[in-house]
Amino acid sequence: MEAQELLQHKKFLKEAIKLAEKGVATGKGGPFGAVIVKNGKIVARGCNQVTSTNDPTRHAEVDAIRKACKKLNSFELKDCIIYSSCEPCPMCLGAIYWARPKALYFAADRIIAAKHGFDDNFIYKEVVLPVKERAIKTVCIALDEKEKPFDNWDNKTDKTKY
Repeated sequence: MEAQELLQHKKFLKEAIKLAEKGVATGKGGPFGAVIVKNGKIVARGCNQVTSTNDPTRHAEVDAIRKACKKLNSFELKDCIIYSSCEPCPMCLGAIYWARPKALYFAADRIIAAKHGFDDNFIYKEVVLPVKERAIKTVCIALDEKEKPFDNWDNKTDKTKY
């Protein structure tokens, strides 16, 4: 990576860290911030707001993705880069993959997050387990009509694939 490119990435990561610090200072939630950049310009900012909204999905990356998609009027962020103050948790990583940005950069890794009480390793371990072995009781009840919504989707001619 060239020096100029590295400086640009560091600039946006520092902005994500500032958002994380501001979120903590204002009581919004945990120490996480994210920015989404397109063509060198920030199109969305997000900070963790889990505790202030009582919404366990209100993570910085998801917050920023929702704002960016709304602003860009698209459910994909193909030409965007996501900068996060910390390595995304499994939920945010899933949202990032669904948003399809061209890159993701983060500052603190999950080891640092775990050291401060944000340990997502149990989730990483859970998602690869067979359903019956997961810590949260998870049961598949197979109904005859279980595939009908998918068949309806397959037969829909005016759908937007994603």
